[in-house]
Amino acid sequence: MRIRTRRYAYERLVVLLALGATSALCLALELLRERQFGTSEYRFLVWNLVLAWVPFVLALLAYDRYRKGTPIVRLLPALALWLLFLPNAPYIVTDFVHLSEHSPAPLWFDGVELSTFAWTGMLLGLVSLYLVHAVVQHRFGPVAGWAGALVVLPLVSAGVYLGRVQRWNSWDLLTQPGARIGELLARLDSPLSLGRALGITVAMTVLLVVAYVVFYVLLRTLDPQRTRD
Repeated sequence: MRIRTRRYAYERLVVLLALGATSALCLALELLRERQFGTSEYRFLVWNLVLAWVPFVLALLAYDRYRKGTPIVRLLPALALWLLFLPNAPYIVTDFVHLSEHSPAPLWFDGVELSTFAWTGMLLGLVSLYLVHAVVQHRFGPVAGWAGALVVLPLVSAGVYLGRVQRWNSWDLLTQPGARIGELLARLDSPLSLGRALGITVAMTVLLVVAYVVFYVLLRTLDPQRTRD
């Protein structure tokens, strides 16, 4: 079984340009909002979008190194960082909590802007997972590839919960692991907190699994080289 080959010479450039274009649209909407309505309260979306690009870049790096013959064990540090930052991509979906009819900007405009940032983040996350999935599937087989994806998505959902509700950052587990793990263990004693965390995580997992399966099926269906992967 071979890892996926490009359908045409500039395929990667087209993908990067497409993701860059939708990111540029996000930035343009925020700039328009700030200039037209005199408010910068949504500027945090720009930082969230930057963080959503991090796992994509890490996945692309790992994918390229694997294609060039790097043993997968040497890719583990990059893959660990990828998993650590991956929740930042779908996290933007939860930024709809900031949608308010009391905003200086029209509600419809804020909805469009938040939607654009959200689906851009989701796209970056789905593409990055697809790249890692391809590596794992090529090295260990399709069952391991899907098993890995279906393990990653609940972890990502839990990360989204920790970021949105507990206000964790991806790097907290690197800079203050003891304190964060202590906080997590303390909350396990509260049935209410545990139930809320489980509910949010399950709901997010369902969303991400459905989104990824649809994304995967569409790519494989439209890929004329799928029979050679």
